[in-house]
Amino acid sequence: MPGDIKRYQDLYQELTEYEKNGIKMTMDGMPASPMQIAAAHMVKEETAYMRDYITDDKGCIKELSFYRL
Repeated sequence: MPGDIKRYQDLYQELTEYEKNGIKMTMDGMPASPMQIAAAHMVKEETAYMRDYITDDKGCIKELSFYRL
């Protein structure tokens, strides 16, 4: 369990950095905060999430979406 907590903390920190850089985040098509996304990963049972990076014409990430598989 301690390893899981560290993993979710790392995910939250990563997503917070994206948010600070103005990158929009969604989960299953709805706007989501880093806390909402990390919490969804924490409470999932058998569900996994896939990341989808959306870039601009210069290749910079402009949006990060998570989709439940």
